[in-house]
Amino acid sequence: MKKSLLALLLVLFSLPLFAQGAPPQGAADAPYTMEYYYKTPWGHQQEFLNLFLKNHYPLLQAIQKTGRILSVKIETPANHMTEDARWDYRVTIVWKNSTVATTANPDEEALVKQLWPDQATYRAEEQRRFEILLAHWDLPVTNITPK
Repeated sequence: MKKSLLALLLVLFSLPLFAQGAPPQGAADAPYTMEYYYKTPWGHQQEFLNLFLKNHYPLLQAIQKTGRILSVKIETPANHMTEDARWDYRVTIVWKNSTVATTANPDEEALVKQLWPDQATYRAEEQRRFEILLAHWDLPVTNITPK
């Protein structure tokens, strides 16, 4: 009896532990928010931003015109952080839904060729943009603000 009661209590007290974590983003066809973080070596922040604005932001804008992306926001922190927590740029994209956010865009290659006819320069600049990255991570976020 004692063992059964102890097991029951253990299960009941452990349930809140399993409830931890991020809530789901919502319905299958609901907007899906992702934050993309970029960390560059000291002294390369502006170079990265220039390349991002020249070669990636126009692509995001073109994809937004197709309806796959609902909004794009680019931010940088106003104050400094510890080196391990530091990031230089955060790009928040609200996608039409989780499917378009997590699957390849079949039109992207054509958009890239349309936006940048000089593909050799585009590829070289994109290569440089990724060469100067120290870290990059993607974070799906959920708005849990009460209505």
